[in-house]
Amino acid sequence: QVQLVESGGGLAQPGGSLRLSCAASGFTFSIYAMSWARQVPGKGLEWVSGINSDGTYTSYADSVKGRFTISRDNAKNTVYLQMNSLKPEDTALYFCIKSPTARGTPGFLGEYDFWGQGTQVTVSS
Repeated sequence: QVQLVESGGGLAQPGGSLRLSCAASGFTFSIYAMSWARQVPGKGLEWVSGINSDGTYTSYADSVKGRFTISRDNAKNTVYLQMNSLKPEDTALYFCIKSPTARGTPGFLGEYDFWGQGTQVTVSS
């Protein structure tokens, strides 16, 4: 069965960095787009960033553009989210999500068919 296991969350200071990882299994990772989404308690889900199946196309929400970088290693079945210049408003539960297509649809969370359990990111001094 499909499994997405996130790691790398934790506590960071404003201006600091964290790198999230998502280990995928149970499907042919290299042929599907992947994304990251996040949820703040009491608020809705927000799509954060996406990458196509071969890693040649990436997209970002305006709120993280220029600070976050998504990448993938298809040999390791892993997708990453490098988060720099972190802000308190980046505090959220971050989810790794799988698209049923090779390209994915940036921003459209309804498309994604599998979600990980999430990893908590807290940005605070």
